[in-house]
Amino acid sequence: MSEVKLTAETRTEFGKGAARRIRRDNKVPGVLYGHGSDPLHLTLPGHELLLALRTPNVLISLDIDGKTNELAIPKSVARDPLKGFLEHVDLQLVKRGEKVTVEIPVHTEGELAPGGNLLEHVLNALPVEAEATHIPEAVTVSVEGLAAGASILAKDISLPSGVKLTVEDDAVVLQVLAAQAEETEGEASEGEGEEAAEA
Repeated sequence: MSEVKLTAETRTEFGKGAARRIRRDNKVPGVLYGHGSDPLHLTLPGHELLLALRTPNVLISLDIDGKTNELAIPKSVARDPLKGFLEHVDLQLVKRGEKVTVEIPVHTEGELAPGGNLLEHVLNALPVEAEATHIPEAVTVSVEGLAAGASILAKDISLPSGVKLTVEDDAVVLQVLAAQAEETEGEASEGEGEEAAEA
C-alpha cells in the first residue's frame, strides 16, 4: 500500500467565502478527525491531493504546519458535480498497527460463458477490516466461464493476510444475469379511441 506525503496548514477561516478563496489558490479545505480529538481544519495542496486520491484508501502522511506528523485515510470527498475539482475532503486519523474498516474496490477479470449474459456488480466495493498501513488497493475476482445464474459471494473472494470481511459471508458481490430477449412493441393500440370520438 502506498503512502503519500502532503504538507497541510491549519486554517482558521470558515464558510463559503473562505473555501472559495482556498480553492482559488489551488488548495482544498479539509477536516482531520478521529481518536476522540477535536476536528482539525486544514488546507491541503490541491494537485497533490487529487493525485493521491486516485488510489482508493490511500494512506496520507500529513506534515501539519511543519510541527506535527499524522497519518490519515480519506473518508469522504466532495467534488464539483460539473467540473470535477475537489471541493472538500474529510480525513480520518489513523495510527500504525490500528485496524480500520474501509471499502475496497472489486475488479473482475476473464470472460463470461458465451450467450450475451450480463455481469451485475451487487457490491462495487467490499467492506473489510485491515491494518491502517496495509489496506489493499483492490481485490480482483475471476469471472471466467461463469454462466447465467452464477454468483460470487463475499466468502468466495480471497483476501490478503490480515484482512477480514465486515459483511456477511453469504453476501452476493457479483452475479451473472441471463441476456434479456428484446421485446417487440405491439402496434395494436393505434386507432383506439377514434371510434369513440365519432359517437
